[in-house]
Amino acid sequence: MTNHACAALKSNAQPSKSVYCYSVHAAAEPDVMPRVLELFSKRNLTPTSWHSSVAQTNSGFDELQIDIQIQQLESRVAEHIARCLRQIVHVNTVLTSEKGYSNSALSA
Repeated sequence: MTNHACAALKSNAQPSKSVYCYSVHAAAEPDVMPRVLELFSKRNLTPTSWHSSVAQTNSGFDELQIDIQIQQLESRVAEHIARCLRQIVHVNTVLTSEKGYSNSALSA
């Protein structure tokens, strides 16, 4: 077996680490945060990062901004959670992104 074949086997055997990021913008209502968190907890997932703040919009209304990061989530599950987040009452916008790491960064 060549070195390239061994490297390919090792890279396929090692799960890729990625971080899914959600940015949720909603009306500043007290029931929004527990509803957002519920989507993760009912799947037995713990976000690796959660930051929330209330900011005033240009129109003078208070807006709740929640930024969530979670590691090693399957793409289909991540997309499903985003669709569910968009259906929560008072949620206006849900933005998603995925951060990935190269194989050299994983082995470091």
